Amino acid sequence: MKHQDILDKLTLEQKIALLSGRDVWSTYPFPKAGVPSMFLSDGPHGVRKQLGEGDHLGINASQPATCFPTAAGIANSWDEELATLCGRTIGKEAACQQVNVLLGPGLNTKRSPLDGRDFEYYSEDAYLGGKMAAAFIRGVQENGISACPKHFAANSQELLRMTSDSVVDERTLRELYLTNFEIAVKEGHPKSIMSSYNKVNGTYANENAHLLTEILRDEWGFDGFVVTDWGGCNSQTAGIKAGSNLEMPGTIGDSDRELMASLKEGKITEGEIDLRVDQLLDVILATHEATVGGKRDFDQEAHHAVARQAAAQTAVLLKNEGDLLPLAPNTRVAVIGDMALEPRYQGAGSSLVNPTRLDKPLDCLKASGLDVVGHAQGYLRNGKDDTGLQQAAVQLAAQADVVLLYLGLPEIFESEGMDRSHMRLPANQNRLLEAVAAANPKVVVVLSGGSPVELPWYDKAAAIVHGYLGGQAGAGAMADILTGKVNPSGKLAETYPLVYDDTPNRDFFPGRELTAQYRESIFVGYRYYLTAQKAVRFPFGFGLSYTTFAYSDLKADKEKVTFTLTNTGKRAGAEVAQLYVSRPNSQLFTPLRELKGFAKVFLQPGESRTVTIPLDDKAFRYFNVKTNRWEIEGGEYRLEVGASAADILLTASVEVEGTGAPIPYDREKLSCYYSAQVQAVPDDQFETLLGRPIPQDKWDRSRPLGYNDSLSQMIYAKGFVARFAAGRLAAIQRKSEEKDQPNLNVLFIHSMPFRGLAKMSNGLVTTEMTASILEACNGHFFRGMGKTIAGFFANGKVKKERSKKL
Repeated sequence: MKHQDILDKLTLEQKIALLSGRDVWSTYPFPKAGVPSMFLSDGPHGVRKQLGEGDHLGINASQPATCFPTAAGIANSWDEELATLCGRTIGKEAACQQVNVLLGPGLNTKRSPLDGRDFEYYSEDAYLGGKMAAAFIRGVQENGISACPKHFAANSQELLRMTSDSVVDERTLRELYLTNFEIAVKEGHPKSIMSSYNKVNGTYANENAHLLTEILRDEWGFDGFVVTDWGGCNSQTAGIKAGSNLEMPGTIGDSDRELMASLKEGKITEGEIDLRVDQLLDVILATHEATVGGKRDFDQEAHHAVARQAAAQTAVLLKNEGDLLPLAPNTRVAVIGDMALEPRYQGAGSSLVNPTRLDKPLDCLKASGLDVVGHAQGYLRNGKDDTGLQQAAVQLAAQADVVLLYLGLPEIFESEGMDRSHMRLPANQNRLLEAVAAANPKVVVVLSGGSPVELPWYDKAAAIVHGYLGGQAGAGAMADILTGKVNPSGKLAETYPLVYDDTPNRDFFPGRELTAQYRESIFVGYRYYLTAQKAVRFPFGFGLSYTTFAYSDLKADKEKVTFTLTNTGKRAGAEVAQLYVSRPNSQLFTPLRELKGFAKVFLQPGESRTVTIPLDDKAFRYFNVKTNRWEIEGGEYRLEVGASAADILLTASVEVEGTGAPIPYDREKLSCYYSAQVQAVPDDQFETLLGRPIPQDKWDRSRPLGYNDSLSQMIYAKGFVARFAAGRLAAIQRKSEEKDQPNLNVLFIHSMPFRGLAKMSNGLVTTEMTASILEACNGHFFRGMGKTIAGFFANGKVKKERSKKL
């Protein structure tokens, strides 16, 4: 043990206490043993350190901090240096606010455009997501604190996220849902990592030794600590044995009693507890110096400037008919849209940042040199029709040379705790565009939102610029792009399908009861659309510029590609050159091509530069489920360089020596995968892919509710009071949706298992009391509630005794 001297000074009770939080955000200090407290805080795109009572949903107020673009936008920059700069700046603010562990970045692979937290994640591609995450982590940790990548792993939906079982074959798990974390760990060296709520192939992620020990620690060399997602501990004993270190938030002794009982019963040893404490102490001690000495100030103006720089690189120019953009000075513009007054600049939930300031689009446009002839609200944010607002917008549009129409996803559409039910913008926004375009065809649509949307009016917009969720300085950055002060260089980190019905997992996302079945296997995002020859609105890696680029002179071998990139236009600008690898005659089922490298290059007009993109150990590998390791299929590979996944401009072939592993698949038994027709995978083929029977998918409504059943299952409980409570929760949520404000408490409770009553109540409810509450829900109301009340008073005495021991 590294810290045996400290372990020797701690009592058994103190060591066990260190493995759970003291409260919502911090760990226990034991000054006599030299152990300070450690503070953890949300922070994927800005620090969210709460001022008063803590919660993990972004409900209560937090200290002011710079709100940066969310990960979905930062990934569009394809700029690792920018990600590092953002991480460095956010990490500095975290250290100033005495935060030891910043809970971010979020880097789960975007399996579906409807995942409620897609705005918080980088990409549908694990390689790009991993590279951006590693860069962000390095920036954060330059400040002496710890980043905490999340949510490990296969956490791809919000519905029933705390009980759902992600059923995924091992190859898909490794290639799509773990490669991003592998890159983040090996190249970013985070001091901590957060396990996800869900099960992975039948075992909760926080109790999954295959994930936490065999892969994370043994294969990847991770040497930090694992923290649960908040309330994500099912069994503290199983978590500790599997490789988890810290349960958050604290249960004020409930989990301690579980561990003590497990020690007595021989289910766990004191040596295992010492190991997890020792790993945790490493980070507690390493991050203490960076946060000690009281709260410090940071340069808010300088950090706002960094946020504006970041937002300018995250925006993507999607259409520019007739080179309408950039707009010349004094162009007469009509500014239309509610989001031009109050921007949609971040998501909802645990990542909600209290910005140090907030730029407003209308104000920034008025200061940009454009002649703003007026503003019209145009639509109601809640989606309801208002003929008067639309008519006023149409009248204003007719008075201008160009219309700047601000559209986007309202807050209720993107939030932690809920997935989107469709991929459409509100109908009133679509109708507004049709009406405005009829009055003035020079319409520039400025989009806001953290995930893809359908664009039925694409042909009627002259230009489209997507700012994603650009953070507190996003409005100013967008004004810079519209007026040409900044040449847009963002490229999409995800595919935009024409309609949701085109997506590969349309019929089985999200999983609605026991499981989330990853039937589409590796065919997610561009891997599906290209291979299945499905037309899309915008391909992965797509983005326009105010200048043009030419690719030439490709030279390639197994270690790298080299080519010449030339700016052939009249403006300085940056191009994201992308390197894809293709295996034309594979005996495996494979995507048409996969991203294996990229480079962002800034060039002056007429400038040429030799660009080299290296190929690393992930360039030719695949995970073989027969050998249970990474292998290489020998033969010819195509190295393809282009401006997007669908725009390949240079191609070379190389011969690669294989590892000689047997092909693990039978083409006839997996025909839908070999043809990439995965929208309706039959059970027999999915079972063949899994190598085991498909787990039960539906709740068993005949049995009593249990510890790991979700509170939403009270709808079929035997107890009338439980069914009534379920109905009330549903009614409250419906009202919040009507008001366009998601009720995060209700959303969380809906998907929370009964064990969450003990794990999330800050010691108010114990595991024993939860069992009594379940008894009441299962038809024995008075007996169950009597035990619950008795347990409440008994718990008070136990907590007092524990406090004395600590």
